[in-house]
Amino acid sequence: MPSLLRRSLAEALGTFALVFIGVGSVLVAKAFPGQSTGLLGIGLAHAIVLSVMITATMAISGGHLNPAVTVGLLVGRRASGATAGAYIVAQLVGGVLGAFAIKLLFPPGMAKLASFGTPSLANNITITQAIGLEAVLTFFLVSAVFGTCVNAEAPKVGGFAVGLVLLFDILVGGPLTGAAMNPARAFGPAVVAGDWVAQGVYWVGPILGGIVAGLVWEYVLLPPRERA
Repeated sequence: MPSLLRRSLAEALGTFALVFIGVGSVLVAKAFPGQSTGLLGIGLAHAIVLSVMITATMAISGGHLNPAVTVGLLVGRRASGATAGAYIVAQLVGGVLGAFAIKLLFPPGMAKLASFGTPSLANNITITQAIGLEAVLTFFLVSAVFGTCVNAEAPKVGGFAVGLVLLFDILVGGPLTGAAMNPARAFGPAVVAGDWVAQGVYWVGPILGGIVAGLVWEYVLLPPRERA
């Protein structure tokens, strides 16, 4: 098995790609509305980059690329505490570097249009509703990880099933919460933009959804012989 450092670097790289491409798609949609497919384009960009980077890093680190996924696998006894801690730090660093690369490479005015891609809440949704929505969306995401990556009996489709969940989650939740489903995806742009409005939503909701998914899949849905 690769060393913890190598695995953590893979997590940082994968999360860097997710944030860079994800934020880039948001900025392009904002700056060039006539040349973008809008919400669908943003969802596809996030889905494709996540699918590819999970598949690319799966054999090295398991392709978590999301603190909520790591926490879900931890409570489902699929990751150790030391691994989970190292992965989460690496994911947050990757998220910050991805947003910082956007700051360096995109025109300044364009990057500031959407606060460097920091997710935000719609005016007509409450904090409680936002946390609940992020939790439910993340539950679906982590369920896809358990159902297609963890379960040894599942078809081997790499990270593409997980990416598809990101697509339909963004189509449903994007206009309301930004559908981050990933604390690192929210944290990286927030650090670069200095925009911390409702940041807690993107930690509490996804981690709650990850925990529930980890417990449900490990103790209820997976076949007994699949349990550690």
